[in-house]
Amino acid sequence: MNSSILSGKTYFIRTFGCQMNLHDSERVSGLLDSLGCLEVGEPSDADIVIFMTCCVREAADTRLYGQCSSCKSLPKPPSGRRVIAVGGCIAQRDGEGLLTNLDNVDVIFGTHSIAHVGELIAQAFEDGDHHVRCEEIEDKGATSMPWHRATAFHSWVPIMTGCNNFCSYCIVPYVRGREKSRPFEQIVDEVAGLVRSGVREITLLGQNVNSYGRDIFGKPRFADLLRAVGETGIERIRFTSSHPKDLLPETINAMADVPAVMPHLHLAVQSGSTRVLKEMNRRYTREQYIDLVRSIREKIPGIALTTDIIVGFPGETEEDFQDTLSMIRRVNFVASYSFCYSPRPGTRAALFPDKIDKQTKTDRLERLQALQEELGVRWLKGRVGSTTEVLLEQPSPRQDVDGLGSWQGRDPYGALIHVALPAGRDYTGRLLRVSITGAKKHSLTGSPLADGGNLQ
Repeated sequence: MNSSILSGKTYFIRTFGCQMNLHDSERVSGLLDSLGCLEVGEPSDADIVIFMTCCVREAADTRLYGQCSSCKSLPKPPSGRRVIAVGGCIAQRDGEGLLTNLDNVDVIFGTHSIAHVGELIAQAFEDGDHHVRCEEIEDKGATSMPWHRATAFHSWVPIMTGCNNFCSYCIVPYVRGREKSRPFEQIVDEVAGLVRSGVREITLLGQNVNSYGRDIFGKPRFADLLRAVGETGIERIRFTSSHPKDLLPETINAMADVPAVMPHLHLAVQSGSTRVLKEMNRRYTREQYIDLVRSIREKIPGIALTTDIIVGFPGETEEDFQDTLSMIRRVNFVASYSFCYSPRPGTRAALFPDKIDKQTKTDRLERLQALQEELGVRWLKGRVGSTTEVLLEQPSPRQDVDGLGSWQGRDPYGALIHVALPAGRDYTGRLLRVSITGAKKHSLTGSPLADGGNLQ
């Protein structure tokens, strides 16, 4: 590869989808930085435009096509020629087939080929041709790539890739491959290094973190990993995603025992109907999920639970949907990410009969989200008057008032909190103890505690 051709080139990355895609984007960014490229904030200023894609829902395809088409009307880039690249899950799924609908795309690289994005882009600049690389197996080089973290205080830490669950609606196992765990010691060493560099919070990543280690040790060892990572000195540990069927008692115990593990768990339920769950191939029942939640709350009182829900799955009746609503009430989720079912070609559910019409799906989604908003607001209001600790991330959009600016960050429960602080200072990555003074629809407001000197 003639990497020198990339030196001085500007690049822009737009990321769609999950946290794993965000981390993949950080690795692509780090690689381009190491080759002398410069990141810019707008595609119009970029010699290289990269789209990191998600294919979980149909809307992602539409968004990609629209974004790529819009690049045709951009002014000429600084170098005189622009290379458009598409990576991530859509790239892995469609490969060279993307060129049929996206005639201005120059480079396509799959989820297993991100370590090669530099050479692919360099080749595109050299010969003006299309370059496609979508390996079937994961390239080990990706884990050793340089990477560019979005913040100095938080880091994504992938612990495994792929998924073995094959939920009937999900394309992820086909584009991310089978479960493959990183070596235990490698993960712990990485976190220890992040601590030394000033990182305060990490998020352990995997399509199903609860299965971590099954392929290496013959059984899951996620609980052991949580305990080992907790001994590195990291202040906050979060993780995603968790599959209910694999959330073992020893993992719940580790969550309770390790102080750094935050009291917030995202536990996708997808449906409250046992019948629908069976059709989804989720491999747990409504009752088993409720029992699991009970066990979690016995060990971790006050834990904030969030979830994913699909409405309008093929064959979902009004009774099934009512089961989902009652599940939301019973568990009392503080928030949920809810979507209308979107058929994904290649999945079993795409062939299921009894499709739900668009109007019914939309109506059910609106009813579900109204209920969830009610529960979420109630939870936020219930926290007014309590104290918490906020990891400050960035200035909030609120205007300065009487010499005070507003900063925002998240507390251990994952709540977004806006805090009034003296203007003119950078509080990024600081921990602050606050008193919660008010609740909005989706966030809280707080004031620093009066004990002074509590900015860490």
